[in-house]
Amino acid sequence: MGPVILAYKRVRKQTEVLCQPLVTDDYGLQAMPETSPPKWHLAHTTWFFETFLLKPFVKNYRPYNEHYEPLFNSYYNGVCTPFPRARRGVLSRPTTAEIFRYRDAVDEHMLELLERAEPSQRALIAERVKLGLNHEQQHQELLLTDLKYNFSLNPLQPVYVEPALTPHPGAAPKMRWCEFAGGMSEMGFDPATGFCFDNETPLHQVFLHPFALASRPVTNGEYMNFIRDGGYRRPEFWLADGWLALQQGGWSAPLYWREEGNSWRVFTLHGSVPFNPEEPVCHISYYEADAYARWADARLPTEMEWEHVARPMPIQGHFINDGYLHPRPGCGRSDDMQQLFGDVWEWTASHYVAYPGFAPHPGVVGEYNGKFMCNQMVLRGGSCATDREHVRASYRNFFYPPDRWQFSGIRLARSLRNA
Repeated sequence: MGPVILAYKRVRKQTEVLCQPLVTDDYGLQAMPETSPPKWHLAHTTWFFETFLLKPFVKNYRPYNEHYEPLFNSYYNGVCTPFPRARRGVLSRPTTAEIFRYRDAVDEHMLELLERAEPSQRALIAERVKLGLNHEQQHQELLLTDLKYNFSLNPLQPVYVEPALTPHPGAAPKMRWCEFAGGMSEMGFDPATGFCFDNETPLHQVFLHPFALASRPVTNGEYMNFIRDGGYRRPEFWLADGWLALQQGGWSAPLYWREEGNSWRVFTLHGSVPFNPEEPVCHISYYEADAYARWADARLPTEMEWEHVARPMPIQGHFINDGYLHPRPGCGRSDDMQQLFGDVWEWTASHYVAYPGFAPHPGVVGEYNGKFMCNQMVLRGGSCATDREHVRASYRNFFYPPDRWQFSGIRLARSLRNA
């Protein structure tokens, strides 16, 4: 199980690397119920391995601390009743130092399990470890997006880390419409060919009507035109629930945009930076994305259309691996499809529901995805806070329509008449 051991060490180390810029006081921040403190992410990802690997596969395993089970359980009600999500920020104990000791102890047991696993159990253990590592990569992204929101409320505008790359100086490519004939298309993933989450299965056929997809995401400058045209004051562009969310939240621009005098600035993980009209717009709710699309005489793509276009494309874009934790303008020829992967998660018009024939993982671990298939919308493609190896064309992310703290953006689509 050498490759599994190497992957385990690498992913677990990466989570701790992301925490290196933090100071002790940062680890307990929780600015709204939907976010979690960094220390909770560190503990929960460790709890996952202890709960779903050490307890079932290590004989006479003794938990590091039996009281951690409800504290760091997220939503697995089949395990125990989780500590309320909205109150994770009150957990000053265990201390951050103790949580790192918890990680070290579980890692020691995990590496021993991987080195000494019974041959008859190795395949199942390897499969469960891959799930745990992909789960941890999701929490690496959540750790950053949660921290960004938590920092954004601080008047000092904290800098999480200086960018590894300089801001992109160039212009975004000209947006073009790329047309697709439609017809029968394959969608989903065959788990026999590699790792995927259960919500990407089964592989199945869908029928697509002719459509066109924008060659790149919508930029800040294009979205600013929507704002200046009264987009946030014109109910004709908004779904009823979206108009209500706008009024209740006082929305007048994307999250983290701030008007200062005659100019705009944007809060990022690199601190407050000048507004760049060429970057993909991000931190947009589904409601804002849908309203913008209507204003632009377009619509959002379905996830079937998005995947049909993305399947043959290389996974190219800006990811967490690049060290620039903010979307960047695309590059290359303007007639190419740009940034389907990375930079910003792209909202689709598709509700998060099960594919025909979907079956969750057996047992408690099956609570991972299926229980959330209600009232959420699908996003595709990954973002600048996603690990490059973590995404694929079939990957399905999902959030509630009003959510804005993720790196979520817009790609436009249009329907074409049948030939």
